[in-house]
Formats: sequence, C-alpha cells, structure tokens
Amino acid sequence: MPMNLKSRLVVGVSSRALFNLTKENEIFKTEGVEAYCRYQIEHEEEVLPPGPGFALIKALLNLNNLSGQEERVEVIIMSQNSPDTSLRVFNTIAHYGLNISRAVLASGASLAPYLEAFKTDLFLSADEEDVQSAVDAGIAAGMIYCNSDNDYSRIDESKIKIAFDGDAVLFSGDSEAIFRADGLKAFEENEFRNALNPLSAGPFAKFLKIISDLQKEFPPDQVPIRTALVTARCAPAHERVIRTLRAWNVRIDEAFFLGGLAKKDVLKAFGAHIFFDDQETYTIPAAKFVPSARVPHRHIA
Repeated sequence: MPMNLKSRLVVGVSSRALFNLTKENEIFKTEGVEAYCRYQIEHEEEVLPPGPGFALIKALLNLNNLSGQEERVEVIIMSQNSPDTSLRVFNTIAHYGLNISRAVLASGASLAPYLEAFKTDLFLSADEEDVQSAVDAGIAAGMIYCNSDNDYSRIDESKIKIAFDGDAVLFSGDSEAIFRADGLKAFEENEFRNALNPLSAGPFAKFLKIISDLQKEFPPDQVPIRTALVTARCAPAHERVIRTLRAWNVRIDEAFFLGGLAKKDVLKAFGAHIFFDDQETYTIPAAKFVPSARVPHRHIA
C-alpha cells in the first residue's frame, strides 16, 4: 500500500532556494539553457554552498531526529531542472547529510500541479512565476531572496525561528486594502470597530496552524520552534490581531507591533531562519540580515 504524507509537514524547496546557484543562474540567463546544462554536468562533483533556505530546511529535517518523535517533516526538491542536470544537487544533498529523497524535476514545466499533487504545505523558490502559481493555488509560498553576500552556513540551527508579517500573509489583505485606499486613520477606525471580529485567514494561516500543532507536541521548555509576528500595525489595531490568533487557537511566541518602523533590526535580533512579508519595502532590507521571502498577492480568476 503506498505511503502518504498526510501526517507530515510537506515542504517543497527549489534547488536555488536550498543552495547558492548565483553563478549558475547567471550562466542560464546570459548564455542559455544549453550552456547551463553543460556547466552543471561538467561540475556535478563540486559541492554547492548553502543558499538562503538551507538553514531552515536543515533545522526542519532535524525535527525528525528528536527522540520519541515520529517523522513529521518531509522535504521535497521541486525544480524546473531536468533529471540530467540534477546530479549536482543530489550530490550536494548527500554531502550535507540532508534526508531528502524525493524530487520533482520538471524540465522547465510549471511546478504548480505537482505542488498540489504532493499536498505541499510550504513552497520556497527563487522563481517568482512558480511562487505566484503556488499562491494562486492556495499554497503558502514565498519568493526567497538569494543574496550572494550572505554566509548562510553560519545561521544557528539549534532552534527554528520563523517570522511572519500579518496582513496579506497570516491574515487576508482586506484590512490592508482599506489602508491603501483610504489611509491610516480609516484603517485604524475599521480595526477598532471590528476588534472582536477575527480577521480572515491569509495564505500562511494554515502553515502557522501546522507549526503551532507541532509546537504542542513538545514539553513547554523543549519546544524546538519559535515564531514571531512582525507587523507594521500598532495600537489600536493590535487587539484584533491578538483576538484572531486566540480564535484560531494558535500560538505566536513573540509579537512586534512596529507602527511603520523598519523591521530588519528586529528580525536580526530575533535571528529568523526565514521571514515572510508581502512588501518589498520590508523583505529587501531584511534579506541583508536574515533569509527573507516575499509573498505575492493571490490572483483570483
């Protein structure tokens, strides 16, 4: 009987999110697919450096090694690479001892149908089109920034730290739309009036609930995952957020209501393995200090 992944957190990650393929991607863009394929085959015994998603993926996989815990995390390489050019990635996975055995190698085809087929809970990719397709399909996905100046091998993997923006990430973009259309005062008045009404779920609500359920499996002093809400909201718009999380029965370990202040310094202090936000205003500066991913807005047909 075929196994299924229903009881596991399923994370799809592209090779460019997992490893540093900056040079290889430049060859692809400037010289074309044939030159890229030739380069990968010629260098398939050379180990790739860690990329922006490496520390998060390694730390999530380490959850499977904790004493007394059944395997709860499944990581799948999901790439537009061809099978023939994938050996370098698999050799690098083996080099770092990552327990990743499943892969989708689509040879340039869209990955969206396969994300649904594998019941993917989170998808990380450096390709905006793939990420947009995933979000449009209702899957939590982020376009991760590849900053070649960062040393991603130095990130502490002892405790998983995940940071989320609120509106249009954990929550729907309805309130943010009021802010964009009518300004801060209208937004704050709306949130004050609706403080007792939970916000609608956003693209990462389900993922947060899965993480929260994982946290509950551990004794309080041994939880290996820590979450943070890092939002531009402030009082009086804070109450609706807190009541929403309470209504969802999920935990957030730390919350920062910044009132429009820059997020990068807080994220650096928190030590995030990944930060999800829908605005480049926050993700690009943050990516200089912590791995960051932009969550595109969902296109509804």
